[in-house]
Amino acid sequence: GSVWSSQLVRSICICIVFLSVLASSGELLTLFLSKGCSASCYELLPNHLPLLSPASPSVRIIHLGHACNVEEERYTERVYTIREGETLELTCLVTGHPRPQIRWTKTAGSASDRFQDSSVFNETLRISQIQRHQGGRYYCKAENGLGSPAIKSIRVDVYYLDDPIITVHQSIGEAKEQFYYERTVFLRCAANSNPPVRYSWRRGREFLSQGSDKGVEIYEPFFTQGETKILKLKNLRPQDYANYTCIASVRNVCGIPDKSVLFRLTNRTASPTIKLLVEDPIVANPGQTVTLVCITSGGEPTPTLTWVRNAEGLPKNSVLKGGTLTLRSITVEDSGVFSCVASNNVGNPAKKSTNIIVRALKKGRFWITPDPYHNDDNIQIGREVKISCQVEAMPPEELQFSWLKNGRPLRSSERMVITQTDPDVAPGTTNLDIIDLKFTDFGTYTCMASLKNGGIQEISIDVNISSTTVPPNLTVPRGKSPLVTQEGDTVDLQCLVSGKPKPIILWSRADKEAPMPDGSMQTESYDGVLRFVNVSREMSGSYRCQTSQYNGFNVKPREAIIELIVQYPPVVEPVYTEIRQALGRAFSLTCSVLRAHPSRVLKYEWKLGTRLLTVGQFDTRDETEYHVRALNREGFGEYTCDITNEAGAGRCTFLVTGKAYPPEFYYDTYTALWQNKPRVYGFKLQWTQMNPNAVDRIMAYRLGIKQTGQQRWWEQDITMDGVIQKGELITYNLTELIKPESYQVRLTPITRLGEGDSAERIIRYSAPVNPHWSKFHCSFDDEAICMFTQEKTDNFDWTRHSAATRDTKYTPNTGPSSDFAGSKQGFYMYIETSRPRVEGDKAQLLSPSFNVAPKNPYGTVTANPTYCFSFYYHMYGKHIGMLNIYLRQKGQTGPDSSIWTLKGNQGDRWKQAKVNIHPTSSFQIVLEGVRGPGIEGDIAIDNVDIEEGECQNPPPNSNLMSSALPVSKHIWPLCLTMLLVLFSCRR
Repeated sequence: GSVWSSQLVRSICICIVFLSVLASSGELLTLFLSKGCSASCYELLPNHLPLLSPASPSVRIIHLGHACNVEEERYTERVYTIREGETLELTCLVTGHPRPQIRWTKTAGSASDRFQDSSVFNETLRISQIQRHQGGRYYCKAENGLGSPAIKSIRVDVYYLDDPIITVHQSIGEAKEQFYYERTVFLRCAANSNPPVRYSWRRGREFLSQGSDKGVEIYEPFFTQGETKILKLKNLRPQDYANYTCIASVRNVCGIPDKSVLFRLTNRTASPTIKLLVEDPIVANPGQTVTLVCITSGGEPTPTLTWVRNAEGLPKNSVLKGGTLTLRSITVEDSGVFSCVASNNVGNPAKKSTNIIVRALKKGRFWITPDPYHNDDNIQIGREVKISCQVEAMPPEELQFSWLKNGRPLRSSERMVITQTDPDVAPGTTNLDIIDLKFTDFGTYTCMASLKNGGIQEISIDVNISSTTVPPNLTVPRGKSPLVTQEGDTVDLQCLVSGKPKPIILWSRADKEAPMPDGSMQTESYDGVLRFVNVSREMSGSYRCQTSQYNGFNVKPREAIIELIVQYPPVVEPVYTEIRQALGRAFSLTCSVLRAHPSRVLKYEWKLGTRLLTVGQFDTRDETEYHVRALNREGFGEYTCDITNEAGAGRCTFLVTGKAYPPEFYYDTYTALWQNKPRVYGFKLQWTQMNPNAVDRIMAYRLGIKQTGQQRWWEQDITMDGVIQKGELITYNLTELIKPESYQVRLTPITRLGEGDSAERIIRYSAPVNPHWSKFHCSFDDEAICMFTQEKTDNFDWTRHSAATRDTKYTPNTGPSSDFAGSKQGFYMYIETSRPRVEGDKAQLLSPSFNVAPKNPYGTVTANPTYCFSFYYHMYGKHIGMLNIYLRQKGQTGPDSSIWTLKGNQGDRWKQAKVNIHPTSSFQIVLEGVRGPGIEGDIAIDNVDIEEGECQNPPPNSNLMSSALPVSKHIWPLCLTMLLVLFSCRR
């Protein structure tokens, strides 16, 4: 008897094992045969379950927003269609341990878009009021440092339809003023859309089609296939003068309605003509107000007028009213070509322009040119000398010059020749040629520049001609090249300029074609000094200073070279790193030099805090090491290595600590949440420890928990027995959590040296179905209605009510007189079908989200699990519509799956319905009530249950639509086979 009973227990145990790990039965059978008949039930269980190996990430994209359609294209591309202005909401579902980091990025679709120059680091990507340029491919990338990142993408196609526009054209070469008889007219209709638009034409109330009228031809231009539709009216007839309507349609995709535009064609229809009531050009002084007037002189329909400036927008100080543009307090920057454009969608727009010029004088310069016929750069008595003066003026034709000598007017003569223009130089130049220079010609010459019509202050430039007027010369002061400085300093590059007058000095890079630190290729200096503030190592190199012809002699430029050497301290690595060690262990610290200038005479110095450990000097190596043979408590702290040269020091910092690494929460726990009491729930908290062997043994974890939004933490210690292994999955059950509150959880590992780094996560409530709690029940007696929610996209809502408070004044002969148990105080949910409800209106009630229970201890779903969904319904009244039940699964791309439906009057009594469901992922139940033809059509539901397993004893006419899992019929033969094997072993 004892042998038989123990054998029976073993047989039952083995069957339980096989039932629970059906997916891996082959592996288990091999294990069983290798163990033989003496193996115990516990020996047959996999011994690696307590350890959780790190898992690389996996990712899946689901949509939560207002999708018109989600479909698979060419088996490789998911296309998410959405209407412009709706909300795009995509969620990236990830698995993996440690918890992967999620990043959303985008590539451009129909229009270039950089995703607002950023990425979204969140599980959910949400774009409110999406616009057409935001369409394109969106990528979800998940990575946790293990293997390759997981990447999934979805293409977002934004649908839209703009208002169509009709433009009218006459055949080329024919009359342009009016549309006479025997003229051919083209009506072109175009609208921006996605998907491509379809057009139809109507004349008055008559729809036009190809062939319906010999005088009408409808076609699409080859080069704009599908984008436009042209209506050709051949040899205009009296009946062709009518109202034409173009209707643009995208066939109601995404609920986008058709749009239309009307154009009235008459014998007065004509393209626009305009007149400008202004001069061209307009010359104004700064600060004045300029008014531009444009009027229409023809066109039917009446043209609309607008003003534009070049390719830019109108000035900020402009005021546009109809065809009148007013520019107040005009400035030089407001200059430009202003155009008036008239359009009425007939023919080509009319355009006329005027140029506005704002008077200005700027950039006065001079230069002295010695006698060009002698190879001498000096000014000498008896030779020629020319003084040139240049000014930028607007308008250039108003520029006028005059010359003074020692403050007195100077007129042109045989020996003093004044010319207003020089063909060899830029416009706006005047020259004074002094022929046969005499001693009496020495003095100060002044060039005066002004505009003929005034309004602008004149510019004066003084040039001194004397025996001391000599060409320039450039030298570099002693000790200023090469110039050695250190990074971060302020340095002056200096060239000494001799000569009179002193010219402008131009600075540039001499060693390479590169811009100066200010970004320009050349930098001007009036005193020969170029200052660099906060000099950097990239500024090292050769710089050229040279004379300019401006404000000096027009001779061959003088130049000099200055070498700048920027020293900088050593660049080292690592700049900062943290090292975690257990007591008694040996370790080494290494500090490396990447670059330095000067690179010679490098010294190093190791310290722990302020205590000097060792010093030395580099030889041929570029790194230094410090060794700790056995770490003690005094060895914890901050180690620094300073490597120095003439410019300063670079520092490596190592923080050596015994703090434990943070725990890593396990987010893929199956059925982590359970509930067995009405108002509270529990949560299975699971985690692994990051690098547990790096430090001393973790003795406990400090658990902190608080409700989200609250300030106070509740803490307790969780004691750990033994040594935690890498990958070991640790579990702690949290209980008495209040529904439906969310909680913030904090875990801190503790060693003999104190607390380590903490990790935090959020726990959110949802109603699960799992082995700890195998049945969900809701009678709607609680105001929270068991976390049921109203669908936001339906026509109206379900109402919670009881018969004791039910108002039957307007709806007699319908609705229940009690809840399903016969109590008038009990509550139920019903749809109120009184006005303003109309036939066909729908109300949807959504259950909480339920997790799917796996069928083996590895946490994976091997076959579709079965659940029984049951409820009571009351459908009484002559106007009863329909009650529908749908299954909505997480990640489902199509419509909800219908699992039960019933319509019409079922009598004044409660009835029960049961239906089997086989979800493959987290799911919700959708209860939909549809309003019938009248007000006597209230539908009620009560006592909703969901439990694991098939429905037992379904009531008659319960509309049971599902059957048991087909895999179940294979389990019992497998168990019988195992019993036979055991009995053979026993014999």
